[in-house]
Amino acid sequence: MDHDQVWQAIDAQRQAVADLLAQLSEDDWRQPSLCAGWTVRDVAAHLTLQQFGPRDMLRELPHLRLRGMNRQILDMARRHAELPTAELVARIRAMIGSRRHNLGVTPLETLIDILVHSQDIAVPVGRRLALDPAAAAVAATRVWALNWPFRARRRMAGFRLSATDTDWAMGSGAEVGGPIEAILLVLTGRLAALPALSGVGATALAAKLSATS
Repeated sequence: MDHDQVWQAIDAQRQAVADLLAQLSEDDWRQPSLCAGWTVRDVAAHLTLQQFGPRDMLRELPHLRLRGMNRQILDMARRHAELPTAELVARIRAMIGSRRHNLGVTPLETLIDILVHSQDIAVPVGRRLALDPAAAAVAATRVWALNWPFRARRRMAGFRLSATDTDWAMGSGAEVGGPIEAILLVLTGRLAALPALSGVGATALAAKLSATS
């Protein structure tokens, strides 16, 4: 995927997420997401914060506490989750077509964010929100390359992961295969996707990841 195609994939998934969120009940919004400790509403609010620049961070400074990066991200999402539901959906829609991304990241991290968090929202409420395999493969490659926050290469050591629906494979060792969507979710710590994987190494991988989660 080239630069423009990455942004087109981001836009398509933002549209799909906004459309899904607009259909959810208030009870759906309160459900735990696939992201441990986050509700569907928290995740939706987080997705409205994908264009934070220096001025936005300055406005957040009075609220920040020395509690670790992940906790600060959750705290920020929960503050914005207090906005009305319609406003959260509208803010996600308003980003479609924009080429801004958060300070300190690239469009690839923005792609990871929207693809993975779309499943954090959809799966717990029993909805199907398909990922484009080509986009998911690009995101998975980026996750594999990053040391933080996922540490995928270290966590998957001893296994060869191969997608069954697109040309993607990483690692070495016992074979584990499945849809690239499931692989992306497992790489980013969403163990709910493990049942979608198969192969001689699938059971051992599930045991390893479950023991360290």
